[in-house]
Amino acid sequence: MTKLTLSQLSSLLFRACDDLRGNMDASEYKEYIFGMLFLKRLSDLFDQEREQLGKDLKSKGMAPAVIDTQLDNPDKYTFFVPVEARWSKIQHLKSNVGTSLNKALEALEEANVDALQDVLKGINFNKKIGQRTLDDDTLSNFIQNFEKIPLRDENFEFPDLLGAAYEYLIKYFADSAGKKAGEFYTPADVVRTLVEVVEPQAGMSVCDPTCGSGGMLIQTRDYIQECGGNVRDLSLFGQESIGTTWSICKMNMLLHDISHADIRQEDTLRRPQHKDESGELKRYDRVLANPPFSQNYIKKDLEYSGRFSVWLPEKGKKADLMFAQHMLAVLKADGKLATVMPHGVLFRGGEEREARKHFLERGWLEAIIGLPAGLFYGTGIPACVLVMNKKGAQARKHVVFINADRDYREGKAQNFLRPEDISRIVHAYRTLTAGKRASCLATRAACPSARSRAKTSTATSGATSTTRRHPSRTTCARICTAACPRSKSTRCSTSGRTTAACASAVSWRGLARASTWTSTPK
Repeated sequence: MTKLTLSQLSSLLFRACDDLRGNMDASEYKEYIFGMLFLKRLSDLFDQEREQLGKDLKSKGMAPAVIDTQLDNPDKYTFFVPVEARWSKIQHLKSNVGTSLNKALEALEEANVDALQDVLKGINFNKKIGQRTLDDDTLSNFIQNFEKIPLRDENFEFPDLLGAAYEYLIKYFADSAGKKAGEFYTPADVVRTLVEVVEPQAGMSVCDPTCGSGGMLIQTRDYIQECGGNVRDLSLFGQESIGTTWSICKMNMLLHDISHADIRQEDTLRRPQHKDESGELKRYDRVLANPPFSQNYIKKDLEYSGRFSVWLPEKGKKADLMFAQHMLAVLKADGKLATVMPHGVLFRGGEEREARKHFLERGWLEAIIGLPAGLFYGTGIPACVLVMNKKGAQARKHVVFINADRDYREGKAQNFLRPEDISRIVHAYRTLTAGKRASCLATRAACPSARSRAKTSTATSGATSTTRRHPSRTTCARICTAACPRSKSTRCSTSGRTTAACASAVSWRGLARASTWTSTPK
């Protein structure tokens, strides 16, 4: 039997999209595609398990009446599919199609409430789009497209084919959604970079407090699997505030065979959901996140206020470092986190400056990685990655700066990181944080403003022994303002090129700190 490839499956799914594309925007019909794919997969899986169960019971010599009873036992299946949700009935729908599909999703959810509670009922095939709803003919044609897609395990070219196709669809909708895509999707190349930076291992607990469609948790599982670890020992947790995105995430996890992931819906800052047996916030070995950039937040009725040592303004789109403080609060004493942030968090004054000071004084901030512009949906501005590591924080003597703003490949709509770009970034991070320092760092004495300030730290810019060029002063200064808003040019003794040596504007126990840049040409 010919196996279904990813290319073939994607092509079949896009044909289904074609039936809806003329009636509504991609942002409106994506839940129909995801819902129907999920319904067809669970129905095909149920039929597969039902046939195998019947064969096994018959081979044991059981009476036909006993076999029939067991075939209708929900406990015998991964997901029990009631009659009204089985594809054998759905494929023949011609009238009241939207209502019948809604009832099928509702019945499927109620039959598997532990795994699917509130996941499918929100999908409404009778939803009014503009002045009308989708007619029966359109929905019948939509169903027939899925009739052509076999979704049993035996049909797949490789085990995670369906999960890969689901991810492909999510990216397709992200490409179509433009600015709104950032609400549910972080580019896979950025996610891979963060995962490799924190190096999760089997047996760890990993959380994404703004999980979107779940890509960071899925790639964490995949990374550990690639490294030969037992993914069954991995504990995954996520929280998402937008209901539709939360549902997509839940389905995404199940289609990737990650049934044990604990995904909750609620605003992470106001009401964090994961708690331990004593009612305190659960803590994790690793935290990965791409929180919404530059948003406001609501302080009223905010739970677990002890998470925040520095309160940022509710208005003015300053919630970025509130998310960072939450991540630190739920990180174990030897844990590590990596989060995407806009560059504004590196240089804005006021309370954000105090928050940076708070991170630095405790030695939590381990590295800042400057990313290229144009990687993210909805914004062309460059972003950065803050890496915070509680392990060894008291002894930490430096913050590593990695400038990777030229390590990318240009795309038509947006830029992306190539495998070699990710490798360079991760190698630079691991090398520099392991204590292998650069060969040409400007000294603290090179910065006049440092001599006039009591209890200031020094950040310098140079090239490591592994890089092939020095960043320009402009490139360097852009991110070096993380702790160094005042800079003065200095000449590198090794390259003779002019770079920037900066005095930190935050106190850090009166100790000198050194930071390092690295970047390579395209």
